[in-house]
Amino acid sequence: MSSYREAVGRALVDLGERYEDLIVLDADVSRSTRACYFAERFPDRFINVGISEQDMVGVAAGLASSGKIAVVTGFAMFTVGRAWEQIRNVVARGGLNVKVVVTHGGLSNHTDGASHQIIEDIAMMRVIPGMTVVVPADYVETYKALEALVESHGPAYMRVGRDEAPDVYEWDLDYRLGRANVVRDGSDAVIYACGVMVSQAVEASDMLREDGLDVAVVDVHTVKPLDRGLVVEYARRTGAVVTAEEHSVYGGLGGAVAEALSETYPVPIFRVGVMDMFGASSRDYWRLMERYGLTVDRLIATVRKVVDMR
Repeated sequence: MSSYREAVGRALVDLGERYEDLIVLDADVSRSTRACYFAERFPDRFINVGISEQDMVGVAAGLASSGKIAVVTGFAMFTVGRAWEQIRNVVARGGLNVKVVVTHGGLSNHTDGASHQIIEDIAMMRVIPGMTVVVPADYVETYKALEALVESHGPAYMRVGRDEAPDVYEWDLDYRLGRANVVRDGSDAVIYACGVMVSQAVEASDMLREDGLDVAVVDVHTVKPLDRGLVVEYARRTGAVVTAEEHSVYGGLGGAVAEALSETYPVPIFRVGVMDMFGASSRDYWRLMERYGLTVDRLIATVRKVVDMR
């Protein structure tokens, strides 16, 4: 078990060593996002804008228009929720090289409750033209995804949780933006997952295999642009699809997969995610996940249900 935000902090420092034009901006939460590591190593290239996310995105846009690589960090709820207009109108419409890298996504800010949790952000960012949207599975993938985003050009959004990241990958992971990873192969059904739900899907697949069901797990870390080729390939191979995400069932990974398959190869599909609800406060993150049905048991039951529909 590793921490998503630790991966963000360590990756930013290493990238700062490589790219002298990399500037990191934060909304006065750098200790929480771990952008403080970059601030300590490169104080002249770190800007604490204060609790003003709209201004932070505007400053980042100005830096990007001057040729800098601008990385915006903050809490997912407030960076997306408060600065969406600036991200859309200033960054994305101009095709600027700004990377919005947020922590505390989904339900992971469990103790602070619904006001600090966000289960709508993937949908909000996916709909913006030209925006790359990435949701890594664990520490290793977070580090490599941030590396790939900084090395690419154009607007991008990466959302990670606060801490709880069960390990999925080793450091030899060959990570590429836009290319989904087959974590478990299978022929009876497929689970397309992102974020922390990748590890849940792997566990569900392993348990189902003991009962004779061969279930593939595909890590769709890049929700946009979607790896439509691989999504369609496994839908054809299995004829039974489940999606899993720590996000609303509306507009996120489940929506993206359903859109792609409805146009190319319609098959039975069920979406595991947060239903039409806000988050809630809890002292225990995994209990909160259980409350919203983001569990191995629910994945197992959903796979069985979709297989019966083939």
